[in-house]
Amino acid sequence: MAASKPTISVEVVSDIVCPWCYVGKRRLEKAMQQFEGKAQFDVHWLPYQLNPAAGSEAINKVQYYNDKFGPARTAQIIPNMQSTFASEGLQYSIGGETGNTRRAHRLMAWAAKEHGLAKQDALAEQLFEGYHCKEQYVNDTDFLLAAAAAAGLPRDAAAAALEEAGPGEALVQQELGKFSGMNGVPHFVVNGRHRVGGAQSPDVFAELFEEVLQQQPAAA
Repeated sequence: MAASKPTISVEVVSDIVCPWCYVGKRRLEKAMQQFEGKAQFDVHWLPYQLNPAAGSEAINKVQYYNDKFGPARTAQIIPNMQSTFASEGLQYSIGGETGNTRRAHRLMAWAAKEHGLAKQDALAEQLFEGYHCKEQYVNDTDFLLAAAAAAGLPRDAAAAALEEAGPGEALVQQELGKFSGMNGVPHFVVNGRHRVGGAQSPDVFAELFEEVLQQQPAAA
């Protein structure tokens, strides 16, 4: 019997409204593709809130950036993100509204727990793309449920997971404090101990994966 491929776990601490988290997802995927046939990956998305104090009401995205960074800095950030996204085959848009991401994180945590990491990753893609490329509001119920449906998740159960009293909130509370000492996201933890901060190049991830494979015994 041929030996099975070793498994590398990758925990990704991120927030849906973080553009660099979506860039990091693409770069991670490129690195993992280099190991097709050599390893398999379990990618688990964990919550982080860049603005946990955000209210439930929508805020114009450009206005939020202007208030946080100032108009001059915002004018530099937008074309930089557009260029960075384009280099990853994505189209960045600053249009639309932003807001609290707690309900999105509840949905993500529930998806992983009840339907597995592959479904959660598919949901992450829908949420990132919708928010950063299609000007969808991150706290809009219709958007969140449409993203869940597109990822192959049951709509009624997804709707329940969005609620504070639902199954997602307890999971988010457990997961928020899993890793300490982070100054920002994305933050990647490989096999529970190797940390990579920021949306690094695929080569950085690939080098770490190669190192991890050399350190762990081959799967039987």
